Amino acid sequence: MHTCIKTLTLAAAAAALLAGPVLAQDKVVNIYSHREPKLIQPMLDALTKDTGIKTNVVFADKGMVERLKAEGANSPADLVLTVDAGRLNDLVEADLVQPITSVAVKANVPAAYAHPNGLWYGMSLRGRAIYASRERVPEIVAKALTYADLTHPKWKGKVCTRAGDHEYNVALLASVIAERGEAAGRQWLQGLKANLGRKPQGGDREQVQAIQTGQCDLAVANTYYYYLMLNNPQQKPWADSARIVFPDQAGKGMMMNVSGIALTKASPNRDNAIKLVEYLSGDKAQQMYAELNGEYPVNQRAEWSDFLKSLGTFKASDTALDRIAKARKAALQMINEIDYNS
Repeated sequence: MHTCIKTLTLAAAAAALLAGPVLAQDKVVNIYSHREPKLIQPMLDALTKDTGIKTNVVFADKGMVERLKAEGANSPADLVLTVDAGRLNDLVEADLVQPITSVAVKANVPAAYAHPNGLWYGMSLRGRAIYASRERVPEIVAKALTYADLTHPKWKGKVCTRAGDHEYNVALLASVIAERGEAAGRQWLQGLKANLGRKPQGGDREQVQAIQTGQCDLAVANTYYYYLMLNNPQQKPWADSARIVFPDQAGKGMMMNVSGIALTKASPNRDNAIKLVEYLSGDKAQQMYAELNGEYPVNQRAEWSDFLKSLGTFKASDTALDRIAKARKAALQMINEIDYNS
């Protein structure tokens, strides 16, 4: 029987896994996930149908590293799914993961979206995009936007972002630091704060909503939220009010991040866990990421969905996510030092 634990705390859910009979089954994988179960469940169901491997998912937004440390060698977790390369790096720095030794996975995932020693791999891609008002920002201006433009005085009082210390924005600043150094990163962040039209608040979708209500002309949000908003009747007007922009197309390219996966050191079902990673990075599951979630496949053989094709092609930054992840500490310190969220 397939089990998907959504509402328990991480501690309670992990205890349930330890207490239950599932660990004795031959073909099972236990997953601790930062990702909401509904976003990955279709791929896991396909895995079970195609391979017979069953999965148990424990959802937890916080406390993953602490829990894995506390469980130690007795942890029931085989894999950790995250929504950001920075969280994957946290697992590496805490010495909680082991290499995923698979020729197939290495062939499926480009090196820029994987740890150099195979300690984690990206499973899907999302760009950190700029959304521009269709009504107030001419198309010719929108299409040429760069991350640096977010700091230009012409946009003073017209930019919206979620909290600076959210992992998506920490990663964006970390990319600036990784590419141009800490001094340039601080200057960019200060310029961005000076242009904010309101105190940072809400999630990525609420930034696009602020464009519709006239609070901002530009917003920063991940690419896949455009798909999610267009398919939500309440939020579709938000998406319709904005044009999604792929920044820095004449320069470095759009900053990319991943949802990713890592194999725990304690993994009691290591072989099946690696088979799961091979499956999720394979052509079929990668196309499902695109069709169902509006995310870009990390596997370059996988075909984009019609929706993604409709947005057009873009130049992606080639800065390795491992470098960006290592710059997160400096980025978070800067965000706190300039009191970005005030």
